[in-house]
Amino acid sequence: MPKVTFLRPNGDAVVVDAAHGQSVMQAAVARGITEIVAECGGTLACATCHVFVPDEHLDALPPVGPDEEEMLDFTAVPRQAGSRLSCQLPLSAELDGLVVHLPEEQY
Repeated sequence: MPKVTFLRPNGDAVVVDAAHGQSVMQAAVARGITEIVAECGGTLACATCHVFVPDEHLDALPPVGPDEEEMLDFTAVPRQAGSRLSCQLPLSAELDGLVVHLPEEQY
């Protein structure tokens, strides 16, 4: 099972085990990570699962698709180089140990 570390805005870290193929968003919602709102449930119709991925993990992620690229323009906090929508990040053995920083707000 891949492990994901969610870094909250206050500096707290929450490490969760996730199922292979589960998205980072699904793992967060299932474990009560309240900073991931996931208003659309992962249908790529909102930006309320925005996360920041550190540079060292970016190459292991799937590329940003055109729909995700468009939705990233609607994040509540300014977009950064490592901005991704966590619904678009399926977990695998290659992503074991992934770290994501959670924004201060999603609306």
